[in-house]
Amino acid sequence: MNTIDATSSGRQPGLVFSPGPPGAWDEARVSGPRVLREPNGRWRMWYYGRDRAFAPDIPLPSGRIGLAESDDGVHWTRVPGPMTGGAVLDPHPDPGRFDSAHVGVSDMHREAGGRLRMWYFGGDHEQVRLGRFEVRGMKLRPGCATSEDGLHWRRIEGPFRGAMLDFGPPGTFDMAGCGFPQVVTGPDGVQRMYYHSLDPSRMVFVAGVAESTDGLQWQRRGEVLGPGEPGAFDVLGVGTRHVMRHPFDGRERWLMFYEGVNEVDHSIGLAVSDDGLAWTRVPGAEPDGSVLAHAPAGSGRWDARAVGMPWVIRLPHGGLYLYYVGCNETPGGITDELGMTQQIGLAVSDGDPTRWERFLPEER
Repeated sequence: MNTIDATSSGRQPGLVFSPGPPGAWDEARVSGPRVLREPNGRWRMWYYGRDRAFAPDIPLPSGRIGLAESDDGVHWTRVPGPMTGGAVLDPHPDPGRFDSAHVGVSDMHREAGGRLRMWYFGGDHEQVRLGRFEVRGMKLRPGCATSEDGLHWRRIEGPFRGAMLDFGPPGTFDMAGCGFPQVVTGPDGVQRMYYHSLDPSRMVFVAGVAESTDGLQWQRRGEVLGPGEPGAFDVLGVGTRHVMRHPFDGRERWLMFYEGVNEVDHSIGLAVSDDGLAWTRVPGAEPDGSVLAHAPAGSGRWDARAVGMPWVIRLPHGGLYLYYVGCNETPGGITDELGMTQQIGLAVSDGDPTRWERFLPEER
């Protein structure tokens, strides 16, 4: 296999994957790690990113989707795909589709027959006003694609310009879009799609859920987790998340690791549920109440501005790996996502989902 070395440079706590070399499709930023540990022991990570020339009027870090592989889940090597610059999925060439401007992976499964299923989000070319700027791609919808090898993907056509779910009706929390889908199957066989949106009436981020019996037709169940208490790390709501089954308080429960948003930064929080619909926040070990906070402000570390995009892997010995995205602080306090460098990190736990330590890669 022709591969490109892409392990992060230096030994910064947590940092395991950095933007690609000049000219690569992901030379500007990498984000959204979705990791599978394959039956043969190989680790594979699908992620999204963009090059420096990619659509600066789309103010999100998404663009294209790519693949990296690892022997240990720590040291990663890019695997060139068939799309632009080595990506594995590009925006769709049809300008009328929901994912014609940019795409980003948000969920990955290997199904019983061995086929891979990717859930992703996309945005189109419609312009909207964001403050003083006209921007594109902000109205997100969820899509689905399948693959036999993880490199070549076939989109499944949904009923909403290719998407599997459309915006909510006027007055609902998701009337502005539904992005970053993740799909889990409950004990009753019903599939649940978790996603989030910016509620324009409250100006907070809210997680919602839709249900399906066939993975094609989806019915909304509504909001499941909204903003936290005043002064909390998630006072402005819940963004990207990873929902999974894991032991908690002596029994198997649903856990949601989520990106909490406030006026200044982002941290990763935890909520638990018995049925996947009614959620209770669980205090973490960090000073702000999260389970993983950004590195200290002013430290100069790669993740001193914000952490988010959680994805958790259960290890055979009972421990946990938490892959996440970190953002650096910027000169002058620039707060837009394209002004920061996004990279991928790893934190580890002995099995307690409320306590994490950043992994420190060894020199290689």
